[in-house]
Amino acid sequence: QVQLVESGGGLVQAGGSLRLSCAASGRTFSSYAMGWFRQAPGKAREFVAAISWNTGYWNTGNTEYADSVKGRFTISRDNAKNTVYLQMNSLKPEDTAVYYCAARVGGVTVYQAGYDYWGQGTQVTVSS
Repeated sequence: QVQLVESGGGLVQAGGSLRLSCAASGRTFSSYAMGWFRQAPGKAREFVAAISWNTGYWNTGNTEYADSVKGRFTISRDNAKNTVYLQMNSLKPEDTAVYYCAARVGGVTVYQAGYDYWGQGTQVTVSS
């Protein structure tokens, strides 16, 4: 069982930055692939980024990004702290959404159905 708690959301102007964190409980965090998804008002939840479990000094891990955030967002993880991060730069009003982190046993996937555990979400609002 894994419990996930997101933090770091807030209100930011367009062009600004935010870093989201997702703290996980459980001793086997390092064996889970982690993902970030988002849901804007009136829209379906969509994939943002994901990172594999196997990261280390010589290996930043496999990552995947949605085309809409490539070059602006960076996902990373610190297995010693049981935490995954989403660094968001050059934010746009269309990035406004509730951001969720998720965990799964296995490799990286962009599909929501592939994730076993979800956090409650954190609101990100980007003003124009």
